[in-house]
Amino acid sequence: MTETRLDVIDELHWRGLIALSTDEAALRAALAAGPVTYYCGFDPTAPSLHMGNLVQLLTMRRLQEAGNDPIALVGGATGLIGDPRMSGERVLNDRETVAAWVDLLRAQCERFLDFTGPHAARVVNNLDWTASMSAIDFLRDIGKHFRVNRMLSKEAVSARLNSDAGISFTEFSYQILQGMDFLELNRRYGCTLQTGGSDQWGNLTAGTDLIHRVTGQGVHLIATPLITKSDGTKFGKTESGTVWLDPDMTSPYAFYQFWLNSDDRDVAGYLKVFTSRTRDEMAELEQSVAERPAAREAQRVLAGDVTALVHGKDATDRVMEASRALFGKGDLEALDERTLADALAELPSAQVAQGSYPVGELFARTGLAQSRSAARRTITEGGAHVNNRKVTEHDAEVDSSVALHGRWLLLRRGRRALAAVEFLR
Repeated sequence: MTETRLDVIDELHWRGLIALSTDEAALRAALAAGPVTYYCGFDPTAPSLHMGNLVQLLTMRRLQEAGNDPIALVGGATGLIGDPRMSGERVLNDRETVAAWVDLLRAQCERFLDFTGPHAARVVNNLDWTASMSAIDFLRDIGKHFRVNRMLSKEAVSARLNSDAGISFTEFSYQILQGMDFLELNRRYGCTLQTGGSDQWGNLTAGTDLIHRVTGQGVHLIATPLITKSDGTKFGKTESGTVWLDPDMTSPYAFYQFWLNSDDRDVAGYLKVFTSRTRDEMAELEQSVAERPAAREAQRVLAGDVTALVHGKDATDRVMEASRALFGKGDLEALDERTLADALAELPSAQVAQGSYPVGELFARTGLAQSRSAARRTITEGGAHVNNRKVTEHDAEVDSSVALHGRWLLLRRGRRALAAVEFLR
């Protein structure tokens, strides 16, 4: 087990998951003498976790699998305050909303960690030790250990101070609350390691500094890098917005497609961070990207692995079948209504009343053809399909009687261009 605990640092380095850390030699020694109790915090600023949070959950999972003891902290208190952002002051959510989001995030965290066995995980809420603390106690017992000059030097704080928006005392105090979390978990559970994103380094070091001032003890930090896209766009964002872990906020189909569309330059890094593929498997997939990029084997492995991890095998099988069926390689009519709706929601679309319509008109309405005459040329040339059936007559019409689940038509031009029509009920 000692060897396994030591190996996890090398594994995290290989996967590109250590951007910053405190004394690594001391951390390796602590892991060798372990198990080490560690934590990561998740603030309820939305009703779901997102892709950046998944990086942290999987880092926690790797540390647990190496024989260490995880604590997932859901910030019922810090979520009421808000971590300072570079862009400006957060809108504070009401207590009832934050409490509801705490429950949702707790359930999501629990899906990625093991709560059985000798290294069982636990989930905690920092509102449990802050709600009853008076302002006087907070200032006397915690605030006195913080130096304002150090607090002002934190990157987010410094940026806000130099902006027109400034920063409120509320958000300025956030780092004190996060530091207090580490101290409290150290006292309650012997927690000596905190993980988080590198953009949180200032808040992370608030905890190590506080513990050292209060107890004289040295504790540890690991910060993961911010995951980026090679094209310069923000990872975890699409044209429709953030990629969430909640299936009602980002459908399993959209989630799968997000990974499937990964750039060849990014896919190897994503496989290391978000899957458990071994070095040998990674070497084979990287070779595939280099030699057979059109096959997109690595992207399909990535999309399948991460979707199964987040949404389960059954949902993954359904979206993979939908992905094939939309391009005529599967049974479109066999797709269940929810999966089909999720898949078609990602396409250009048009809504029409019940009735009969020329196929060319529908191609034009959805933008799949620039005009009806262009659509007729596509039909004449054999490139038009409705529900994966080729349309051969330039004046062909379709109506709701052939709609999938009585509601949708899938239009396809050529091999890859898709659109959807929805009959209003």
